[in-house]
Formats: sequence, structure tokens, C-alpha cells
Amino acid sequence: MNTILTPRPAPAGARHKGRFSGWERQQEIWFYALISPWIIGFLVFTLGPMIASAIFSLTQWDLLTPAQWVGLANFTEMAADPLFWNALRVTIVYALGSVSLTIVVAMLVALLLNRNIRGQQFFRVIYYLPFVVSGVAVAWMWRIMYNPEFGVINLALEFFGIQGPRWLASSAWALPSLIIMSVWGFGGNMVIFLAGLQGIPQHLYEAADIDGATGAAKFWHITLPLMTPAIFFALTTGLIGALQAFTTVYVMTSGGPGNATMVYGLYLYNNAFKFFKMGYASALAWVLFAIILIVTLLQFKLARQWVFYETEA
Repeated sequence: MNTILTPRPAPAGARHKGRFSGWERQQEIWFYALISPWIIGFLVFTLGPMIASAIFSLTQWDLLTPAQWVGLANFTEMAADPLFWNALRVTIVYALGSVSLTIVVAMLVALLLNRNIRGQQFFRVIYYLPFVVSGVAVAWMWRIMYNPEFGVINLALEFFGIQGPRWLASSAWALPSLIIMSVWGFGGNMVIFLAGLQGIPQHLYEAADIDGATGAAKFWHITLPLMTPAIFFALTTGLIGALQAFTTVYVMTSGGPGNATMVYGLYLYNNAFKFFKMGYASALAWVLFAIILIVTLLQFKLARQWVFYETEA
């Protein structure tokens, strides 16, 4: 008996497999059209300069004459440069001091503002405002406050019979002065910590109250462990920013006195636009990039040991 074989109808949508319909093609065009400004900006202002700086780091170039290929000479020169090591040391001290103090102050203020007190919203706004003020304006304000003759800080210390230091004019106090000033912008971390505190389930505190836990015990065993994700975020972003410090140092001390505040970013800037050693400055930039990358990866690696989440067993 002869059997007539008829093709089985294709499932719905199979006819368009491997090719786009008119509507899908239109959506694809709109997708790339809308993200094209970001792609162009990334290629022109980020990826392009990074590739160019990688090439310049292997050359000797003063911006005025053609670049000369020197290979790894800039990196070997860096290893024997005492100013490079001084800038790296100053930057590490500044980053560790400023980030740790900022996190501690932001946490304390967040704990206070998380309570039901009168004027809570007003104080939240007041403490957050310094975070959005221009860095140059803040630097000039603190430079006036630190003035040893008529600065408000020394005048306040003199009122209590304390002779204030010379602050920015002293090689011993200049870097601590910058670290203290950096705490001024704790408002950003404060908002993050407030969000983290309000996300902690209240039933955990209620259970602790039933067990008779003290306030300190609840903080160490409930609040602090569940705040570690927010602390980790603040620590990571804070270190990345502090290792690239430039604006406030440039305005307040320009690296002085005696290179006591010569942070890495300012040393890089001076080599590029003051001494016109663009090749050496590019090498410095890539070393800083490598340092930030290693520090960030190390933080993510160590985060498994101290960052806890509510859903974890």
C-alpha cells in the first residue's frame, strides 16, 4: 500500500528562526541607536585614552617633540625613584586613614539618625549636604579654617588654652589635616548605612530582647554582621577614590610642605603637565591602575571571610 508522506506543519515561530521579523529588526536598531552615545563616549574618552597611555608608557614624550620608544625604561626608572615611593607611601597612609575614619563616623551618625528623634529628616539632609559640595570649595573652606593665625580651629583651641599647630604649614600635621578634612564628606556613606540599618529585620532584635541581650550585644551580634555588605561597599568604593586623591591636595597644599602630602595622583599630574614627562606619567598611571585592581580583587577575595548576608545559613 502506498503511503503518502505529508510534511508536518512547522511549530509557531519556527518560520522566523534564524532571521528577524520586521518588528524585531526595528527593536534592534533602536537598541543600538539608544546606547550608541555611551558606546561612542566609552571608545573615545575611556578605551581610546587607555590604549594611548599604554603605548605612551613605553615611550619618552614631552608633548612637543615626537615620542621615542624606550620600552620598559619608564618602569625601571620608577623603581629607583624615591619620589615615587614617597608618593605611594603618602597615598596609602591617606587612604587607610581617611576611609577608616569616614566609615566609623558615618556608622555612628547613621545609628543616631536611625532612631525616632525630632527633626530626623532635617538632620539627615544637613549631614548629607557636605557630600555634594564641590571639592574645590570644600578645600578652600578648610584651608581658611586651618590657617594658624586666624583659622577658626586654632581660635577655638586657643579659647581652651591650647596652642594649635601650624596644620598645613607643618610637615608633621599636613597629612593628618587632610585625613581629618576627608571625614567632612561622610554623608554618602551615612545614607548607605541608614538604608542598611532600616533593612535589618526587627524580629531579630525582638528575639534578642526576649533572650535578655544588652544593647552592645545586639550591635555586635545582629547590627554589625548584617551591616557588613554596606560596610564592604563603602570600603571598596572609598579605597578606590582615596587612592586617586588629587583635588583637595592640589588646592590645599600642592604636595607640600616638603612632599609630606605628595599623593600619587598629584605626583602623576606634576610629571605630566609640569615636567612634561608624559611617558613617565603614563607609566605611573598604569601602575596606579594595577594597584587599584589588585586591592579591589583582594577585597572581594577577603570579603568571603567577613561579609555576611541574612539569607546565608
